[in-house]
Amino acid sequence: MTSRRDPRESRRAPALVTWLASLVLAIGLTTAVQAEEYEPSNAGQPLRVAAYVIHPVGVIYDYLILRPAFWIGSQEPFRTLFGRSD
Repeated sequence: MTSRRDPRESRRAPALVTWLASLVLAIGLTTAVQAEEYEPSNAGQPLRVAAYVIHPVGVIYDYLILRPAFWIGSQEPFRTLFGRSD
């Protein structure tokens, strides 16, 4: 008497081999990474210093003004007035 194989099993094997090969390649092709050395002479870039001050202001503006305005604009009758659609 011959046994019949489940057709799903024949599809699992190539997928498993592909997955294992991808995993081996991903692990085998990795290289060590080294961080850049800290250079105090480059640490005071003016735009970066300005960003430290401006970024929190932008986040506060987003949460206090823009998000509530978006929520109000998504409610009726403002949704129709501003032409917002889903």
